[in-house]
Amino acid sequence: MSRDDQLSRLNEFLAIPSISTLPAHRDDCRRAASWLMEQFRTLGCPVVQLMEGEGHPVVWAESPRIPGMPTVLCYGHYDVQPVDPLTEWVSPPFEPTVRDGNLYARGAVDDKGQVFTLLEAYRSVLDQGGMPLLNVHFIIEGEEECGGRVIFDRLRAEPERTAVDAVVVADMGYYAPGIPAVYTGLRGLCYAEIHLRTLRRDLHSGSYGGVAPNALETLVRLLADLKSRSGRINVPKLYKAVKPPSKTELKAWKSLPFDEARFLEEEVTGRALTGLKKYSVLERVWALPTFELHGIRGGFTGEGAKTVIPSQAMAKVSLRLVPNQGYEKVGKWLTRAVERLAPDYADVEVKLLHGGDPVQCDVSHPAFGVLDEAFEAVVGRRTVPARAGGSIPVVPELQLGGAPVLLTGIGLPDDGLHSPNEKVSLQQIWDGIEVFAKFFQGFAEKAGSKH
Repeated sequence: MSRDDQLSRLNEFLAIPSISTLPAHRDDCRRAASWLMEQFRTLGCPVVQLMEGEGHPVVWAESPRIPGMPTVLCYGHYDVQPVDPLTEWVSPPFEPTVRDGNLYARGAVDDKGQVFTLLEAYRSVLDQGGMPLLNVHFIIEGEEECGGRVIFDRLRAEPERTAVDAVVVADMGYYAPGIPAVYTGLRGLCYAEIHLRTLRRDLHSGSYGGVAPNALETLVRLLADLKSRSGRINVPKLYKAVKPPSKTELKAWKSLPFDEARFLEEEVTGRALTGLKKYSVLERVWALPTFELHGIRGGFTGEGAKTVIPSQAMAKVSLRLVPNQGYEKVGKWLTRAVERLAPDYADVEVKLLHGGDPVQCDVSHPAFGVLDEAFEAVVGRRTVPARAGGSIPVVPELQLGGAPVLLTGIGLPDDGLHSPNEKVSLQQIWDGIEVFAKFFQGFAEKAGSKH
């Protein structure tokens, strides 16, 4: 299949606005799942299933069975983030556009583009009769970006689906351009809403200003109390639970090429880096918990003026978690901290929306050597071990069968995940297809001899 044909099919996938967190796009998520099912049928997969639940469905597919050969499970997700602010997109987010060798669209790298590399890599290792070199299973979910439970419920009910020889998670990226990575850890996530009320109804600020408690002001002060100017998070027990990185890890991180000024200008795109200054930048993004404010709602935000004292307000927040910090445990600590900091005149509630535990991966399994050889053959160098600041909540479930989980991918640091103008380099797509194809070939050769 030509690259033009591949790009055309990838564009079809990217044009589906499968935004999982917005109810208005429920049908679009199902369309994306259907698109994948048709691809797997075209690839000759004898088993193609839509796994339903209370949320967006999961697509499961199995290659023809090759007796005596190992099985690789490939994970990805077809859902994408919302596109706000839309005005900052140079081209429409669901009209894939190529500029300067990059493909711009929501989901280009997170994660539709990477899912596509797995499909095309599998296609490339089929023989003339449509048979693969080894057994390949696919599990592609539609709720990674919104914290749904369909994939969790299914894997816990049917853990045999993870009884494989290796799991490939193509939802990550290179450490730096030209430097592929394999990830030894992911931070967990605790995403919540803080709801606060100070009055039964909004009031006229002229009549009651100066005496009536303002819900927005109260919430802002509470949020400021939760995180100091220095970046320290004021949630009791949070830092005591941190399992610090080993001396070996810290030494490896120091050996990585890292240009702080370039990181600030090209990736952060700000004027300063914040956080706990006594820790290195890599420690702050890989090995320490965070508390971030994502949005505030309350009062009047329309055009023009309306002089009200808001009676209620809400903030969306999240904590990224590191080893030894479970999602449910941290959720309880956050709830207690908010209740302690709220003034007596305010009613406050913490609603935990979704999350996942942090992950650590042992990268000593021979499968990682096969991946290294694949990257070296295609891009000229082996992977570097790194941690990631982000989260993929389902990874602990993918580890249930005891198989090594290879966290890797073809994204680049400036691809703009979750941001306007998300992109993927077309060369990274073509390289990714070749890398994963060589991984399938190498794993069939090395692991197959042991089966």
